[in-house]
Amino acid sequence: MTITITKEQAKKLIHDTNGQIFRAKFTKKDGSLREMVCRLGVRKYVTGVGRSFNPSDYELIGVFDMQKDGHRMINVKTLEALTIQGKEYKIA
Repeated sequence: MTITITKEQAKKLIHDTNGQIFRAKFTKKDGSLREMVCRLGVRKYVTGVGRSFNPSDYELIGVFDMQKDGHRMINVKTLEALTIQGKEYKIA
């Protein structure tokens, strides 16, 4: 069963995962579709320098991609679907 939610609800759900692994499907900047297995709060590969911009200013959420073993950004504006704890969400 798929639950339809808004982009704001999706952002809250992602932030409420507290490091749990989840799946996100969204359109990348180049127009291709990306489906990634990711999580928040990973400190691996962090140098301590910090980002040169605030991701939330651009509707981005920084996550750790478990398949590519690196930090990536989820574009909330183009987010299509989430799977968190076995529950599927469609973003309207």
